[in-house]
Amino acid sequence: MATGSGLDAQFMFGAETTWGTAVTPDHTVEFDSESLVYNPGFIEPTGLRVGTLFKRASRVRVARQTVAGDVMLELPTKGVGLLVKHMLGSALTAPVQIGTTTAYKQIHTPAGLFGLGLTMQAGRPEPATGTVRPFTYGGCKCTGWEIDVKDNATPTLKLTMDGKSATTATALATASFLTGSTVYDFSQATIKLGGTPTTAAGETTIAGGAVMSTIVTDFTLTGTTPLDTTRYGVGNGGQKAQQLQNGNPTITGKFAAEFGKTELYDVFAANTTFAMEMDLTGGLIGASGNNFLVSLIMPAVKLKTAPPNVSGPAIVGMSTTFEVYSNEIDPVLQIKIVSDETVL
Repeated sequence: MATGSGLDAQFMFGAETTWGTAVTPDHTVEFDSESLVYNPGFIEPTGLRVGTLFKRASRVRVARQTVAGDVMLELPTKGVGLLVKHMLGSALTAPVQIGTTTAYKQIHTPAGLFGLGLTMQAGRPEPATGTVRPFTYGGCKCTGWEIDVKDNATPTLKLTMDGKSATTATALATASFLTGSTVYDFSQATIKLGGTPTTAAGETTIAGGAVMSTIVTDFTLTGTTPLDTTRYGVGNGGQKAQQLQNGNPTITGKFAAEFGKTELYDVFAANTTFAMEMDLTGGLIGASGNNFLVSLIMPAVKLKTAPPNVSGPAIVGMSTTFEVYSNEIDPVLQIKIVSDETVL
């Protein structure tokens, strides 16, 4: 039964075969919010005309079209693989079965966004009619993303998108949610520092290291991929060409934590490069012997700030920031997903 409110909203997406050629969205996820908007580029008149004080509507033109905005969702145990692929430019095309079990793994590493595109559709309920109105955006690329794991909360994923086209003429796709999908929570998170990274058969693992003993109340990892989003030209009809990378991508992060001299401050002061792994481990996948998992592995991390300051009688804290670098051997970042999904 329609409510006419955001309770009826839906968000869907699908991978484009050719960048910029919109497809029917075929993936549905539960989401918290979206801010995708169509932004026309107006050209306004400047010519002087005797007897006319105001700009004339007849001379206003739309010369450029673009789409931009964020999508925020709670990190699910299933259904996020295609988004991660487009976050990193992963080359993965299908999950890999783990032995002969019902568990499958996805190994995503950065490989560039060229040629990749998503069609995204927001179903927005209209209060006056109760109708869910579809807004469909083509040629969408991820310019930034953020994974946030906060104390006593559900981990979240935020995607910042840039797109080519917008229409309200495409029909609302039928939402279909994955059976058995749930979400991770803070109690399922572990962070390990140190150890030796090794990459074999396309998968990076870390031997050794130690689970953080310092109390961390918030872990955030942020990725940014600079793209030229203004590739307009003569004959393009006001639409942009494919957004191309025009700068070095960066991966940064931060801890909100209690003061930890040995584990954090000394590492910062010594300019130490170390490996880091943050895992979210869910429940068992049937009788496979494997758990639902989202694992972030960063083989070369440096702490950039780690100030312990006393601000009163409360526990002394540290707002520690870090950056992820290449060690010239292993992938800069690996996001491993384990679930029972057989397709992205």
